[in-house]
Amino acid sequence: MTAPSQSATKRLWFFDQGDGSMRDLLGGKGAGLAEMTRAGLPVPPGFTITTETCLAYFDSGGHLPPGLGDEVRAAMDELESRTGKQFGVAANPLLVSVRSGARVSMPGMMDTILNLGLNDETVAGLARLTSNERFAYDAYRRFMAMFGNVVLGIEKDQFDRVVDEAKQKAGVATDPELTADRWKEVIAQFREIVRIHTGAPFPQDVHEQLELAIEAVFDSWNSKRAIDYRKYNKIPDDWGTAVSVCSMVFGNLGDDSGTGVAFTRDPNTGEKLLFGEYLRNAQGEDVVAGIRTPMKIADLQNSQPDVYAQFVAIAHQLETHYKDMQDLEFTVERGKLWMLQTRSGKRSAEAAVKIALDLARDGLITQNDAVARVDAASLDQLFHARIDPNEQFEVAGVGLNASPGAATGQVVFDADTAAERGAKGESVILVRVETAPDDVHGMIAAKGVLTSRGGATSHAAVVARGMGRPCVAGFDAMTIDGRAKTATIGTHVLHEGDWITIDGTTGKVVVGKLTLIPPPSQPPEWLASFLGWADAAARMEVWANADTPDDAQRARDLGATGIGLCRTEHMFMQKERLPVVQRMIISDTPQARAKALAQLLPFQKDDFAGILAAMAGYPVTIRLLDPPLHEFLPSLEQLLVETTELRITKGESDPVYVEKMRVLGRVRALHEQNPMLGLRVCRLGIVYPEIYAMQVRAIFEASCELRARGVDARPDVMIPGVGTREEMQTTYDAVKSVADEVILAHGTPVPYRIGTMIELPRACVVAGELASIAQFFSFGTNDLTQTTYGYSRDDAESSFIPRYLEKKILKDDPFQVLDRVGVGGLMRLGVERGRAARGDLKIGICGEHGGEPSSVAFCNELGLDYVSCSPYRVPIARLAAAQAALA
Repeated sequence: MTAPSQSATKRLWFFDQGDGSMRDLLGGKGAGLAEMTRAGLPVPPGFTITTETCLAYFDSGGHLPPGLGDEVRAAMDELESRTGKQFGVAANPLLVSVRSGARVSMPGMMDTILNLGLNDETVAGLARLTSNERFAYDAYRRFMAMFGNVVLGIEKDQFDRVVDEAKQKAGVATDPELTADRWKEVIAQFREIVRIHTGAPFPQDVHEQLELAIEAVFDSWNSKRAIDYRKYNKIPDDWGTAVSVCSMVFGNLGDDSGTGVAFTRDPNTGEKLLFGEYLRNAQGEDVVAGIRTPMKIADLQNSQPDVYAQFVAIAHQLETHYKDMQDLEFTVERGKLWMLQTRSGKRSAEAAVKIALDLARDGLITQNDAVARVDAASLDQLFHARIDPNEQFEVAGVGLNASPGAATGQVVFDADTAAERGAKGESVILVRVETAPDDVHGMIAAKGVLTSRGGATSHAAVVARGMGRPCVAGFDAMTIDGRAKTATIGTHVLHEGDWITIDGTTGKVVVGKLTLIPPPSQPPEWLASFLGWADAAARMEVWANADTPDDAQRARDLGATGIGLCRTEHMFMQKERLPVVQRMIISDTPQARAKALAQLLPFQKDDFAGILAAMAGYPVTIRLLDPPLHEFLPSLEQLLVETTELRITKGESDPVYVEKMRVLGRVRALHEQNPMLGLRVCRLGIVYPEIYAMQVRAIFEASCELRARGVDARPDVMIPGVGTREEMQTTYDAVKSVADEVILAHGTPVPYRIGTMIELPRACVVAGELASIAQFFSFGTNDLTQTTYGYSRDDAESSFIPRYLEKKILKDDPFQVLDRVGVGGLMRLGVERGRAARGDLKIGICGEHGGEPSSVAFCNELGLDYVSCSPYRVPIARLAAAQAALA
């Protein structure tokens, strides 16, 4: 199919003029409506205003571009012709929905207005035309509430409170039970709310209504919730939203009418079955907003079998056409099915992988297509916690299992509190009647979400799944008092700060804090198959950062083919070893230090033996001691307090006081103004060579003993923080001397390499000199980012980086996403100069960026041989490496 010309001058496209390839211009919703129209499916007529027009609106300071109003009026004339109805005319009124649609799905983040075109005259005409006064005034109150909130900026609660009071007064539980006269009373109160808040009556001119609605939908692109969502999902701010104006069809005309949302497959598990919900006698927003708890889509088969059969056929047609699971919205108006949306559906990571596998095995897509279409970062969801099966607990109730995984945390009732407490590192569960798009920042900060209303396609469920947050929705056993900030579940009354546990996989809710256990370390069969496809497509290897045998085994189970970073300082910090380390540090002579180090050698040897055995057959890169020695000693401030107290209480002759003063003297001698740029990394090994000698001896004694037992140990020694050729040569010679001595003494050959961690800008510049000695490079991008930017990571991330991101001084946190220009430019220089000096130079990365997909893609672009990341991020890196190669 040849796409129609996407002329920048054409601002309005009727659904039958566009197609599915035009999502950048028409947004996902507009493109989907156009494609369904072209396929001959039952779509109400309408048109889409382009994303480019939205950007022009912002460029002009929030004013509709010149001439757009006339184009919209002309389009409405054409819509009148196509529908046989008249906009603003009571005899046969044309009503429209005004809906947002970005090029990628942002469920609930922007605004929608239904039933636009109603006023005091057309509502009476609609009542006469349909012979259904209750329906007409129900539609009018919906429109007034939506318009009042979205366009006029009146809090939604103002309108909801009136409806709740009307139901209470009438003694009914649901909206459809209210009569036309009750709705007229509600509408009168709505008029008064509008007059009080705006100083003007509710707009009666339907063309004014439409222009204001279009502006409001454009404005919603820059609402706080939309900005928060874009920031979290890394969606560019300059895409804008399209606006689709679609003639209304009505699901609230009686029990033969209704509205639904469905997925062509289960978005939690990927199972090939129709998954969704349907509400009789309702409009679309009732389902996605969670206002009423709906019935399952399969129940439609019993009530309206012909409609259900037609819908099943359309769902299959659309999935086959798009070659992907579809998220569908539809309305049934007096027994006639209308399709209102198709788009690729949000899904859990498990579902994404299983659907990709199924589509490839069915021949709809290739294996490489399957690998390319799963979001690599989403695989993190597969390694969520679950409730410890040994826990004894009472289930308070069961809601809908809306997003998988278990979470435990303290109850909070609003998004702002969730965001505030989450930022402090507290575990919180956001508990709401229903979430709204304005809650997205709280959902990001929370460990999980619990709602008393809504279904598996409600806002809470869809957004939580996309974020990988556990969610239980539609938990109607819970009553929430927003003013008192309490939630009542049976006999339990929960206050803010009380602990609760939710299981989004089963829907269970438990009062209290339960123990959670991590997911299994080995991927399930379906994920292993999928990642096998990814490995076949990848160019780079994926290694892991691991400091213990357990971490190394976990990494291997998750598919790592090497250890790119084994940090030895963590081994020094263990309780039984720290006193020996401290004794070594406060020693005055090399001989005394060597004596203490001899006590540490067996510990180090056992550590290395365990990791090398776990990774038998694969390289294990062991970094020699990196941090400054003062980190292993008590703080200067703490020692000053302790020695002062001892001198006062015990006297200066007390042995404990004497020893503490000795330690204090050594701490003072080691004290540096800027220790992270002082006596650390390779400088430590040069000034105190006996430390590195002990570590190298431990590495090679362990390797020789393992190889003698037939274990294929493959150690590589990494020297940290080298910045000059002389540092590289000195440390290389020292390592090689001890390694060769141990190998010769054991008579067991051990293949090994000596290399360096590139973490200083100077190392990148002189990489050619270093590579003439070093046999491999590993970019330590955590420190390379610090030294390139001049930022202290610990301070920057808690102080100015959040403000920099907010002000767009930084696009991303450079410690989370690799800076391709500055840090990346130095890396490129290091790769080019290093490989020019040594053609077989092995180069990888072992900073935190090694498990971040866009950073992995950049490493692939640079031609690195491997990336190394934490064990649980290995599957993410494997998929990201494959996608980088395929791109």
